[in-house]
Amino acid sequence: MKNNVVRAIAPFLFLIFVVMAILTIARTGLSVWQHDRLVHSSDWLHIVLQGMRVDLSSLAHLIILPVLVHFCLPKEGAIRISWTIFLKVLFVGIILLFSYMEFVTPTFISEYDLRPNRLFVEYLMYPKEVFGMLWTGYKLSIFSVLLATIILVFMAWKWVDRIDFSFPSLSILGRISIATICCIMLFVGARSTFGHRPLNPAMVAYSDDVLLNELTLNSTYSLAFALKNMASEQSAEKFYGSMDIETMLQTVKLASGRSNRFIEGDIPTRNMQHATYQGKKRNLVILLQESLGARFVGGLGGLPLTPNLDKLLNEGWTFEQLYATGTRSVRGIEAVTTGFVPTPSRAVVKLSKAQNGFFTIAQLLKQQGYHTQFVYGGESHFDNMKSFFLGNGFSDIVDLPKFSKTTFVGSWGACDQDLYAEAHSQFEQLSKQGKPFFSLVFTSSNHTPYEYPQGIIEPYDELPNTRNNAIKYSDKALGEFFEKAKQSAYWNDTVFLVIADHDARVDSLTPIPVKNFHIPGVILGAGIEAKKDARITSSLDMPATMLSLIGVTNDSPMIGRDMSSQESAGKSRAMMQFGNNFGYLTDHKLTVLQPNKPAIGFVFDKHDLSLRPDEVTNEEHQTALAHALLGNYLYSNKLYRLP
Repeated sequence: MKNNVVRAIAPFLFLIFVVMAILTIARTGLSVWQHDRLVHSSDWLHIVLQGMRVDLSSLAHLIILPVLVHFCLPKEGAIRISWTIFLKVLFVGIILLFSYMEFVTPTFISEYDLRPNRLFVEYLMYPKEVFGMLWTGYKLSIFSVLLATIILVFMAWKWVDRIDFSFPSLSILGRISIATICCIMLFVGARSTFGHRPLNPAMVAYSDDVLLNELTLNSTYSLAFALKNMASEQSAEKFYGSMDIETMLQTVKLASGRSNRFIEGDIPTRNMQHATYQGKKRNLVILLQESLGARFVGGLGGLPLTPNLDKLLNEGWTFEQLYATGTRSVRGIEAVTTGFVPTPSRAVVKLSKAQNGFFTIAQLLKQQGYHTQFVYGGESHFDNMKSFFLGNGFSDIVDLPKFSKTTFVGSWGACDQDLYAEAHSQFEQLSKQGKPFFSLVFTSSNHTPYEYPQGIIEPYDELPNTRNNAIKYSDKALGEFFEKAKQSAYWNDTVFLVIADHDARVDSLTPIPVKNFHIPGVILGAGIEAKKDARITSSLDMPATMLSLIGVTNDSPMIGRDMSSQESAGKSRAMMQFGNNFGYLTDHKLTVLQPNKPAIGFVFDKHDLSLRPDEVTNEEHQTALAHALLGNYLYSNKLYRLP
């Protein structure tokens, strides 16, 4: 029986062995070629071992269905004969696919310093130009790849044609049992983790050198992942209508209230920002609060769950009319680290064209001599954060595996008390180095299933694991952090922003439920005076504001306003993306764009956040449309970057 089982699965084991060998040899060759970029000996081990993990996952995705069908079809007859021929062709095709993609990889890396990605497909839309370029500049590469491919197809067919795909001694029950076990193993292999999300590039990323992270992948996986992301890139123009590019850009610049600050050149939104603080450069810490809508904050008229944050609201510069750009954490991260406008597509954190060379304040501050850091209590590969951050200016990722101490670890990682303890320790160490630092700290305790250490707070709800209780716990941890921070050596040199990424569950009773975008935001620390700010403010205004407050004069592609500048007076506005609906909010009006429908308007009351239907003027529609289209235009053309 044992021999029969081995004989039955042998063809698939052969395929796995051959492809794994090809990919490992290719990856090793690429690593040797780029050896000067592999600084540490551990780089080699990481690339090889994690690379094999990616390879197994790639193969498992491709063969899980053929394995199931193979063991469930009749053992004999015309169907079996046809299936055997199909399997032979499939095996050769899989070997050819992986091998061909590795053959073309060196040329692609030489040109783009990346493995084949979406560009590999996008250039096929211009065959005349591309093939002309290849023929002119890469004749040797073309002939080499063509020759290697022909030889490989010939060899692969000879190998595969010798394989015995039959299993005459197995009963139907035996075949079903093998199929079940194999499919379970392949499913586990395809996911390659028992965590919340299956394997993705962020999970194996480890360096701020993007190419080293790419070497860990294989080129077939890299291309497939890019194609998957391309499917998520919704076109705002198809949803909301088109606008002349020049008109769009001029409308956005005019709405900013500082059109004289924009710089002519190839980056259309590039503008100069003069810092309002002119002293020694300060540290910057952003404490991003998970799912903390204003309705849970007592100091903003919500539930009495946040006594510590309420106290901070009275001590710092509080934004009473601050609005998130979306309803997901990655949208909040997008806003506070890049200042990018929301779009119908997924947040840029997860989109392929933004994985390197995309503007973030970390990238800008790194150029200014800052140490740039992300501190998170969970696994940083979640939502592709790690890959995005390492590719765009963050040099130091401190997540759960790197925490020096934990007292409570739930489904989403270390509790917020452990997170803040680690952050405080990091800041103390960094402050001793005499180098300014920027740190983004992202909480997670206020996330379903709302796990937190018991006995720390007096519960608001009778049942322990509820959102309200988790918010109280997270607030307790925040208060403890600031008690320590105020006594620290770094306090007088640091500006802090406490801000939520988004609200919790959002209702859809209106096209843009403004109440569910209302979030807390307060700036504290060195040189910050206590005041209440009632201006309409967007979370995408925060990066520009914080750079100004820490003394970093810069030019960047951000259109967010510096709220500390006099130029921002009287220019209140916020932008919100709710599903496929885009909202543009001003002091008294909300303009909503919906897919393939006319724009609709609402009178907005700042006091109770209520909405009343109203007509939309042409100017209001054009302003909203320009901002709704801007993000896709900048992203698609890779125009959101540093000069």
